[in-house]
Amino acid sequence: MKKLVCSLTAALLLGGTVAGASYNVNATLTPDVNVNIDGINRVFYNAQGQEVFPIIYNGSTYLPLRAIGEIMNKNVNWDSNTKTASIGGQRVTGATTGTPNNSATRANITMLCCPEYSIVIDGSARTFSDVNGNTVEPMNYNGSIYLPLRAIGQIMGKNVTWDSTTQTAILTGNNQSSGGEVTDFDTQNPTNTTNPSTPSTQGISLERAKEIALNHAGKTASQVQFIKAYQDWDDGIQKYDIEFTFTSNNITHKYDYEISTSGNIISYDYDAESYFPNYGGNTSTGTNVAITAERAKQIAISRVSGATTANIYEFKLDRDDGRYEYEGKIIYNTLEYEFKIDANTGNVIEWDVESIYD
Repeated sequence: MKKLVCSLTAALLLGGTVAGASYNVNATLTPDVNVNIDGINRVFYNAQGQEVFPIIYNGSTYLPLRAIGEIMNKNVNWDSNTKTASIGGQRVTGATTGTPNNSATRANITMLCCPEYSIVIDGSARTFSDVNGNTVEPMNYNGSIYLPLRAIGQIMGKNVTWDSTTQTAILTGNNQSSGGEVTDFDTQNPTNTTNPSTPSTQGISLERAKEIALNHAGKTASQVQFIKAYQDWDDGIQKYDIEFTFTSNNITHKYDYEISTSGNIISYDYDAESYFPNYGGNTSTGTNVAITAERAKQIAISRVSGATTANIYEFKLDRDDGRYEYEGKIIYNTLEYEFKIDANTGNVIEWDVESIYD
């Protein structure tokens, strides 16, 4: 994903401005991009009650700061003298309401990059950076301040993912201690140019959907490993896809659920298979192979930068065409890697990669 870096060099290229001064950049207004926060599709309004939409710049999605503050139930203020936007304190008035703009369409726009703006959250000045540590600056479009999703995730303490099928930015969880684990994603040139459905204003959260699945399976969150848990669309209907595993007595039990946003279980599937936690020569499997399970796992994760063995699921030793193989999957960020490794040579026999949203 391309990254936004508002620097003196960029400023000079875009019109000879000096460091610290606002300058124009080209972006795209995207009414067709949805924003789902804790299971609810959100509609944003400015202080005048006009609907405002996500904006894409350099492959990153930007959201209006005022609307995010209202969702957090915090006051949002602007000091024009110091050019400071502040979010803090318990909100005593309701969220801004307005009239939806159903005629808005995707359009190329010009907005301001504003390195001179300060953002203060709960009394502390904040700066924001992309995944490479480069500073990103606030934007201003038609009087509304915008920040990229990575910054919004940090402010709200939420995990951020992108569903390319439905053109939906998804913010979930409540990880205040770490500021949110934010997954980068490229939203340039979305393929779906129409809103897949009218945004809903109610429905259960992702966490509630996970609870429903666990209760049905008779398990607790501490007993299982979640492989997939996200909101998806099927024939224009929102639902949650949830997949997790539970291991007991060397048997891995895998559960797959589809749950509606009203909390109903649409479908579920269950299967179990043998699972041997300690492979290698003369172990409980009775199989003499040259490559241990831990070595095979290291071979697999070495191909996925940033992944650890904690990201490996459904790992087992199998025999295929007279050959022992380790097979499993790595789920890291928004990708799923399925692999097979020869248990005697360590060679990677198969390696497939796909998005977890496919």
